[in-house]
Amino acid sequence: MIEAKHIRKLYGSLEVLKDINLEVAAGEIISIVGASGAGKTTLLQILGTLDSANSGELWINGTDVLKLKNNKLAHFRNKHIGFVFQFHQLLPEFTALENVCIPAYIAGLSRKEAELRAKEQLEFLGLLERAEHKPSELSGGEQQRVAVARALMNRPSVVLADEPSGNLDSENAKDLHNLFFHLREHYNQTFVIVTHNQELANMADRKLVIKDGMIE
Repeated sequence: MIEAKHIRKLYGSLEVLKDINLEVAAGEIISIVGASGAGKTTLLQILGTLDSANSGELWINGTDVLKLKNNKLAHFRNKHIGFVFQFHQLLPEFTALENVCIPAYIAGLSRKEAELRAKEQLEFLGLLERAEHKPSELSGGEQQRVAVARALMNRPSVVLADEPSGNLDSENAKDLHNLFFHLREHYNQTFVIVTHNQELANMADRKLVIKDGMIE
């Protein structure tokens, strides 16, 4: 599902990623751990096409994504990649349902089709009764599950999560961790999770350690 070869990333003279090589199978859950500043989030952003490498190759679901430009790259990202962030990034003026619908609107789905799919996702995550609530009316765990529903809206091949439980208490964090595995069983999606939470990291099929810009 993901194949990265010789990925290097520099910011000025600072080499953040040094010759990263990585393969992730379809349906696999991997965790990436390491000290702050080791390059974890930078790697995740490159895998998610939110940032570009200075050199190397990146294939996602058979597509050479580093050769895609502008609109084609944005379309690929919208269709194939879902994102879950530490701070849920929900839009406060919209309801849970409206927030979940946004990726589908970008993909060109009708409002009726988008809302139907969003309600299915919210029901699957146990949030249908909260669909008309705005983020400020939801608990932290509920907000993060809404963010997960949004990430799943376009049925992406890959879900990338950056410290997804970093802003949750221990009970909600555990629920979120179990949810990822439940989603994998249901949708057979591929997950790459950057985390400082060792419990979550150890639950993954594989745990990768980044140190000084390299995978140990």
